[in-house]
Amino acid sequence: MNFQLSEEHLMIQQAARDFAQNECLPGVIERDEKMQFPREQIMKLADLGFMGMMVPTEFGGAGLDTVSYILAMEEISKIDASVSVCMSVNNSLVCYGFEAFGTQEQKEKYLTPLAQGKKDGELYTGAFLLSEPEAGSDATSQRTTAEEKGDHYILNGTKNWITNGGTASVYIVIALTDPSKGHRGISVFVVEKNWPGVVVTAKENKLGIRASDTHSILFNDVKVPKENRIGEEGFGFKFAMKTLNGGRIGIAAQALGIASGSYELSLKYSKERKAFGTEIANHQIIAFKLADMATRIEASRLLCLRAAIDKDESRDYTVSAAMAKVFSSETAMWTSVEGVQIHGGYGYVKEYHVERLMRDAKITQIYEGTSEVQRIVISRSLLNQ
Repeated sequence: MNFQLSEEHLMIQQAARDFAQNECLPGVIERDEKMQFPREQIMKLADLGFMGMMVPTEFGGAGLDTVSYILAMEEISKIDASVSVCMSVNNSLVCYGFEAFGTQEQKEKYLTPLAQGKKDGELYTGAFLLSEPEAGSDATSQRTTAEEKGDHYILNGTKNWITNGGTASVYIVIALTDPSKGHRGISVFVVEKNWPGVVVTAKENKLGIRASDTHSILFNDVKVPKENRIGEEGFGFKFAMKTLNGGRIGIAAQALGIASGSYELSLKYSKERKAFGTEIANHQIIAFKLADMATRIEASRLLCLRAAIDKDESRDYTVSAAMAKVFSSETAMWTSVEGVQIHGGYGYVKEYHVERLMRDAKITQIYEGTSEVQRIVISRSLLNQ
């Protein structure tokens, strides 16, 4: 088994690292404080080809593998998880959904500009609308409805916690078409944000990833053409679960990046800060913290790579993605808390960045499937063997 990255992978990793340091780090504290969407950074990500990394070149993507994607996600997440989550949603959920299940016409109309991240020189991204006030971890409890009316559907309902909700041009919407069939009556639709009846509410004031664009979206008698349904009626729940599996790899890589960022800052600080006559890195209690951080991060990285390779080699990656996400997200939370502890009082102020990474880490245990849901996925697989 070869654990060495290819030359191409190393080049992508370095490009992402340079981008994070040169484009994301300047102003990251201010964007967090002001909840300022990183439009300029996302536009430059699009120029790098990072908004459609795994999309085939025929549809405007970079045609890269999942390993390349998680390497880029880790490097960007070390610096700004608000930027990386926008990238993750566009790649893992939206572009993948179109690529894997869309018609040729849907791909040409929507996937190509989504993969490029731009259309007519303007930002063009997507959002994935599954969660509702009564349907978070229980995705079967959809209340948003799509009623068939001849050559179109009428969409009504509310979706919340939507990343890219206010800036996206295209929404992938999960809605109930036949309530009598339960989760088999759920379908999936493509909705454009500027259509009549689509309402974007105020931006959420969040604990972490504050610069990312999170909104609730309301649908009031939105007319959706039948050609904007993805797959057959009843395909929506299966679509959501398959798409989220890939999304979990992206969020696992984001969590890995947050953990790595916390560790790198803490290692540097521990070699500079002195206490009791020597650098604090020389005190065993700090050295052991760093050792545990590095070990957990490396384990997370290997789990992320395993899930990515499973996906690239067309193996079932449901369990490996769940393992990567639950372990990496808990590593991010633990490592970022320890990072603040190593920094002491300085860790509690914004200037040293680790307090932001700690706040950003928490959401990785919640979105795209909570840690509890990941354990359900993993345990069911074990018990059904």
